[in-house]
Amino acid sequence: MSLGLLLALLAWGTLVGLDLVSVPQMMIARPLVAGPIAGAMLGDVWTGLTLGVLFELFQYEVLPVGAARYPEYGPATVAAVSAAHAAAGTLGLGLGALVGLISGMAGGVSLHVVRRLNARAVRRATAALEAGDARVLVRLHTAAILRDAARAAVVTALGLGLALLARTYLAGTISARGVMLLDVAAVGSALAVGTAGTLRLVGRGPDLRWFAAGVVGGAAVAWLR
Repeated sequence: MSLGLLLALLAWGTLVGLDLVSVPQMMIARPLVAGPIAGAMLGDVWTGLTLGVLFELFQYEVLPVGAARYPEYGPATVAAVSAAHAAAGTLGLGLGALVGLISGMAGGVSLHVVRRLNARAVRRATAALEAGDARVLVRLHTAAILRDAARAAVVTALGLGLALLARTYLAGTISARGVMLLDVAAVGSALAVGTAGTLRLVGRGPDLRWFAAGVVGGAAVAWLR
């Protein structure tokens, strides 16, 4: 992979990480968007879409309320696609999931660190803010966005580094049975997490019965086609 392409992926992952909280907040942080675009940059849209769907299921369980801690799957999906792209066959899915999950956990930790740094900055500027100094407010917002950009860049770089290591030391060294088990574990975990998130949103009342009817009806229509 060329240096230019790595830098392009780093820039895309950084923008994706910024989108989650800071700017521009236009939903490109969703894995279903971040993955296919990363795949298109690599000339492998299908791998990007596959990993995007996989990590969208993982993200479906995330409930970003208040100061809740949760993995960050946007930059992680970019790293996962990078890991999966160069791996032959279905091994790419398992390697991508492995790299993406580790990167997602690192992203979650980084979000907590930046929140603490922002809170400290606000406490230090409390007197100026209470006095109505708009310039201090602007500086705080700007600094917070820059911290988030640096955080997203570091997380993306970490993920791309893990992807490089995975492609170098794992691709081609895992047996066919190991490849299958890794793929099944990745897909099964994503489906389980997505199902848990769906049931949490739907609840146990009448909505659950309607949801079940929709799933059965949709599956029947897909089968008949």
